[in-house]
Amino acid sequence: MTPGLLPLLLLLLAGPPAAQPAPPTCYSRMLSLSREVTGDAQRLQAMEPSEACVRYLPRLRLDIHNYCVLAKLRDFVASPQCWKVAQVDALKDKVRKLYTIMNSFCRRDLVFLSDDCDALEYPVPVTTVLPGRQR
Repeated sequence: MTPGLLPLLLLLLAGPPAAQPAPPTCYSRMLSLSREVTGDAQRLQAMEPSEACVRYLPRLRLDIHNYCVLAKLRDFVASPQCWKVAQVDALKDKVRKLYTIMNSFCRRDLVFLSDDCDALEYPVPVTTVLPGRQR
């Protein structure tokens, strides 16, 4: 075997690098989709709405570990506001998808840590105290 052939053989045996180390789990899909929905909802309500109805949509601050999130998702999809606005329709489709994933496909993977519905409406801000900075 020639000296230049060994590294080439090793590269061929190693194969192409994997794009993802592991496929997404139900939990990771729910978590990423809930963050995406929350971000989209905040951007939609923060920008100057072309339709006045956007101001009256329910807020979507989602915590998939809070049992009340299922009712919040259900209520958002059922809300009659803005039923012909394309951005709202796209957001409702994502919300419907998240609800279906949480309520059907990934039901066994989900653990609810609270049922505090007010926490979804008025989330407690997270503060971080650096060590040595306490008074």
